[in-house]
Amino acid sequence: MNHPVITEAAADSAAEQETVPTEEKAAQQADYGLLHPKILFPFLLVSVIWGSTWLVIRDQISTVPPSWSVTYRFITAAAGMFALAAVMRISLRLDRRGQLWAMLIGAVQFAINFNLVYAAEHHITSGLVAVLFALLIVPNALLGKYWLGREVTRRFWIGASIASIGVGLLVLREYRFADLNPVDVLIGAGLTLMAVMCASVANVLQASERMTRFPIIAVLAWAMLYGAAGNALWSLITVGAPVIETRAAYLGGILYLGLIGSVVTFPLYFGLIRDIGPGKAAYTSVFIPVVAMLLSTLFEGYIWSGLAAAGAALAMAGLLISMQARKPSR
Repeated sequence: MNHPVITEAAADSAAEQETVPTEEKAAQQADYGLLHPKILFPFLLVSVIWGSTWLVIRDQISTVPPSWSVTYRFITAAAGMFALAAVMRISLRLDRRGQLWAMLIGAVQFAINFNLVYAAEHHITSGLVAVLFALLIVPNALLGKYWLGREVTRRFWIGASIASIGVGLLVLREYRFADLNPVDVLIGAGLTLMAVMCASVANVLQASERMTRFPIIAVLAWAMLYGAAGNALWSLITVGAPVIETRAAYLGGILYLGLIGSVVTFPLYFGLIRDIGPGKAAYTSVFIPVVAMLLSTLFEGYIWSGLAAAGAALAMAGLLISMQARKPSR
């Protein structure tokens, strides 16, 4: 995989955002459809990689406390992001307020959010967590509208409604298949929805006018470092000294999640948020469980049911409707 090409595209996107007035940014976002090359490539790559991470995360739920696994992931990710910035000669300088905001993004995105996800997987299946995360489109769209002034079109809500029905069918399928205890479902779903809100807040914060003045990679490097530090402190307080497995699969999983699942994807995803807005960018979370199901079919013998097929079809239909480019006014 050619990482420099990927990250240079993200850096270019960030640089463009620094020179374009706010009003022009809003107009540009409205014009980008899913098939625009600037959108399609990062959208598909982020969705495919994050769809695969659910299989890896499942293996991480083992003898290592989840908070330490999250810590190792973002220590690796932060090191990779700082190295990437050095190679690409991207300035890591943030002003005092920028550092405070990066610290907040790191806390909610890379510490609280991921710890909630890992905790949820102790109560419900990773497939159900992945599907519930598709609901990210709703808070992202609403927070983007009220915090950033990003327009949410009627077409978007029509597509989101169709996609939500599809997500509902996928949730029903996962629930029936897992045969879970109702109490575990409530706890797991609650933890997942809290994680969704944390991710949404971080998504919108990094797209604020204050943070778009800085390169995405610089913001991410500091945010991941702060997130790793927060995770380590939380782990020491709650579960004690570091615990790690020496299994090749576990260590390889940490590297995959830290480098491929974080260093490659987050610059692209945050770039999408800046280009097309938080609501549309969150449609990756609708595509991700479908990717995870396809991968599970290939590697785990997943059997598609009528509910799963209908849910996936509706989710994709909603995505295509919401992500259509706006026709130019005449």
